[in-house]
Amino acid sequence: MRTAVLADVAQATPRTRRLRLAMTGGPFTFRAGQAVFAGLSGADTRAPYSIASPPALATAGTLELLVTADGAFGQAGLDPATVAGATLDIDGPLGAFGVPDDAAAAPLLLVAGGTGIAPLRSVIFDRLVTPGHPPATLVYSVRTPDEFAFVEEFQALAASGRLRLHLTVTRDDGPSGQAARNGRVDAALLRAALPGPEAVCLVCGPSGFVQTVAATLTELGVPAGRIVVER
Repeated sequence: MRTAVLADVAQATPRTRRLRLAMTGGPFTFRAGQAVFAGLSGADTRAPYSIASPPALATAGTLELLVTADGAFGQAGLDPATVAGATLDIDGPLGAFGVPDDAAAAPLLLVAGGTGIAPLRSVIFDRLVTPGHPPATLVYSVRTPDEFAFVEEFQALAASGRLRLHLTVTRDDGPSGQAARNGRVDAALLRAALPGPEAVCLVCGPSGFVQTVAATLTELGVPAGRIVVER
């Protein structure tokens, strides 16, 4: 087990918070896409959270998590003034989600539902540090426009040509304000987003979302071995 100091809490969306942790005990090594178990030190509750920051940031001792405001961190996640300097217990890294070793240079299609964006953000920024790879393509689905986390970052990357971005909103009838389409992730959207037949597809989000997207990708002809899922 490692410990970390909670250096900063910021609102990512109305229902989520971005926690920035200062890891103790030296650099923290993980693969983009992995997760940790985390909770306030001394508390009875800990939970798994995908790491939202790239491995390069962790070598400098910093880790970022995207957590729900009413989750394992309880009400502490709602008030940065009460948690600055708090100590957290960290177990991990854990999980095998991420880009397979034999696909490190392959085109990437990343499909996120809700807070499933966290490990895919790590993958996106990890790929950006390696020159020569084609830009990843991100399909990001949320229920309402205010639930897009890190969207300004993704839009800036898209504007600079370093990310191909498709935003979609499933439960909002009006303009999204984020240049997003209205509707669920469907075959038409995935077909338009697929970088090519050799693409590796990473899918993360609620279980039903992941199952539906993976099945649709299979129907579009993506081999099962090139679809990596995390629920």
